[in-house]
Amino acid sequence: MNDLFKQAIKILVLEDDPGDFGLIHAHLRRAGFDHEEAESDAGGRGETVVWAKTLAQGLDLARGGKPDVVLLDLSLPDSTGLATVRAMRAALPDAPLVVLTGNDDNNQALAALQAGAQDYLIKGRFDHDALGRAVRHALVRASLEARLRLFEVALNSAANAILITDIDARIEWANPAFVQLTGYSLEESLGLSPGFLMNSGRQSPPFFREMWEAILSGRVWRGELVNQRKDGSLYDASLIISPVIDGDGATRHFVAILQDITERKQIEDQIHQMAFSDPLTRLPNRRLLIDRLSQVMAASQRSGLHGALMFLDLDNFKALNDAHGHDVGDLLLIVAADRLKKCVRAMDTVARFGGDEFVVMLSELDVNRDESVNQAGLVAEKIRVALADPYQLTIRREGKSEVLVEHRCTASIGVTLFLDHEAGQEDILKWADTAMYRAKEAGRDTIRFHEPGP
Repeated sequence: MNDLFKQAIKILVLEDDPGDFGLIHAHLRRAGFDHEEAESDAGGRGETVVWAKTLAQGLDLARGGKPDVVLLDLSLPDSTGLATVRAMRAALPDAPLVVLTGNDDNNQALAALQAGAQDYLIKGRFDHDALGRAVRHALVRASLEARLRLFEVALNSAANAILITDIDARIEWANPAFVQLTGYSLEESLGLSPGFLMNSGRQSPPFFREMWEAILSGRVWRGELVNQRKDGSLYDASLIISPVIDGDGATRHFVAILQDITERKQIEDQIHQMAFSDPLTRLPNRRLLIDRLSQVMAASQRSGLHGALMFLDLDNFKALNDAHGHDVGDLLLIVAADRLKKCVRAMDTVARFGGDEFVVMLSELDVNRDESVNQAGLVAEKIRVALADPYQLTIRREGKSEVLVEHRCTASIGVTLFLDHEAGQEDILKWADTAMYRAKEAGRDTIRFHEPGP
């Protein structure tokens, strides 16, 4: 703020009484606001006082060269009372105004301040110190108000939602982006907590505990969550919460910034799907299966529970493609994938390796190997029966519907068990693949186990 007083300050005085103007001018000189030889724009303290006897003259001078401060009497030949303040405020929206009047009326003083004046002095009751102080305070206050207006414009223009809450997380202010993002008006939001307005139920209690522990200790918290709009729709959001701490070190408010990242999350999901999923069946691909197999093997080593891997191949699938086309074959693969998922638990994995080859991984079977073999065998038999069930495949060609009824497609299934990291992922896949070829050699539509030697 000291920079305000290092510049040449132009003061416009609206006063119709020459004697009063002379006294005001003298006070300004003694306060250091007017020198006979004003310095240039290069800096210094060469301030200038300009005199106008009427509001009209003052408005003309204001338009000709914007003053830094205006001292105005509320009783001019062409304007009286608050009309003078309003007219000058309209002409100079940002310039600080100091009202000088002979009327000792507190109500009028308050009305002048509400109309846009920065200060109010009674003629005959101020000296050069009081006038100088009023001018400087008006300049500081106007500068602060200008900065506040700038901050408000910036906050209201921000693309991200911004809100301010009290220490109890009750909303005190929010910008238009918050209204647009959430669907709640500012009037609806005031006094309520963001959690009450936007709670989707997707975050666990530990999530919010961690958040509150951070912000109540004075730290900035950053995270991602799922919020709910007023219409019930969900969106992904990036959230930053900053505590506002006063001079005594106490948190008084919180400032939160919300960014809608739904589109970004969708793109990330698409990229993940492309990298780790089979585009036809949406099942995990080989890359994702290998990653999950490594995790299950590590868990198996810790728990002592066996896992199982099944490699299966649809019998005579090529004949179906040759007879009816790849679009029919693709439809059968989609149906087969759906049947496979229904045969296993949520913790298990069904993957497609390409063509008509699928892999099923079972985790957390039993500590006893024989019991694990029995459990894996039951699942394998369930899969064999499900895949052998007749397929009814319908596909549209050239605007017409073609129905393929009672198409039968069996599977050959190879199974191997694993317990720890003694064998690598590729070894386990190889053992299951070998067992699958033994099932084909045995006549297809059957199951074979492979057990590695000691």
